[in-house]
Amino acid sequence: MMLSWKRYLAVSLCLLAFAPLSGCQTDSQTVKKIQQDTKATDIEGSLVFNNVTLEQADEQGRPLWRVKADTAIYSKDKKIAKVEQPIGDLFQDGKIILKVSAKSGEVREDGKQIFLRGEITATDTRNGAVFKGEELEWLPQDDLLVVRRNLEGRHPEQIEVTANEGRYLTRQEQMELKGSVQTISKDPNVQLKTEQLTWQIKEKKLIGDQRTQMERYKDNTVTDRVVANQTDYNLNTKIAILKNNVQLTSIDPPVLISSNEAIWDVQAETVRSNQPVQIVHQQEKVVITANQGQVDLGSEVANLRGGVQGVGSRNQAELYANQVRWDIPTQKMQASGNVVYKQVDPPFNVTGATAEGKLQDQSMIVRSGSSSDRVVTEIVP
Repeated sequence: MMLSWKRYLAVSLCLLAFAPLSGCQTDSQTVKKIQQDTKATDIEGSLVFNNVTLEQADEQGRPLWRVKADTAIYSKDKKIAKVEQPIGDLFQDGKIILKVSAKSGEVREDGKQIFLRGEITATDTRNGAVFKGEELEWLPQDDLLVVRRNLEGRHPEQIEVTANEGRYLTRQEQMELKGSVQTISKDPNVQLKTEQLTWQIKEKKLIGDQRTQMERYKDNTVTDRVVANQTDYNLNTKIAILKNNVQLTSIDPPVLISSNEAIWDVQAETVRSNQPVQIVHQQEKVVITANQGQVDLGSEVANLRGGVQGVGSRNQAELYANQVRWDIPTQKMQASGNVVYKQVDPPFNVTGATAEGKLQDQSMIVRSGSSSDRVVTEIVP
């Protein structure tokens, strides 16, 4: 049995369109005939339908939604229909975009709102995304699906996600996640935590404008952790664009990388910044700053450019240069361009074209670039 608002409105069953009874025909024979045709039961002024299909169309006659239910009970004022065990299709431009199911639900305001409750599931037929939760609201006029209370989402090729609530913009295929948001993407395994996040399913991106933490795992162990105020993570390329107070902590090598902007290539294991960057070796206490830099976490090598400054442990030695290549495991540095090396004990300054050595044990060798250049040593009294 199918109840269509448009069809039954034409035969004056306005009560199924949630219109007041005063706007319907009041002839008792008409009501009796319609109830007989639809096998409705009148219980205390409410109409009860069994094994019923409800549907709603737009002004062009295209379906907006269709819900099948074991039971549908219309309230006395005919403005709310309560349904049990609903299974339905949600449409956009006349095409099915979502399949939904739940334990119970309600249809309100002349079919402009659908509420589903209890073990709800919504599956997007276009991209394969599945959303689960305890409450669902469908607003067809706004192309909006809202999932509340313990949202769980997954996409077979992208991520798994949990949050307190999600607002799914069906035209953009975009889920706005709020409250205790956590996501897991695989190959490589990256987990993300924040309070608000936009999941662009069509573009395969995660966009966050609040403080966000990303962690990379290998064999169930965290290898890298990054936090930033703005995050743009491409699930296809595995590249994260990070902005505003970026801090990346690597376990191996044990370095902390800080900048106001960075690009983290998770697959290639590189971190690049075109803005001032600082790298701290947390064991050797060596600090290097530069205008730009790239760290290859796989090969454990950092290349820094522009106003490079390196400071050894306990501030016993300093190095200045235009460019520095830092082999992190051995702590060996290769510097070039306007090199200045300063040492505290014994106190002296050395300038030259290139330098090579280690800051933490003050074993830096400074060389001239050609026979015409000279290494200048200044003894500090």
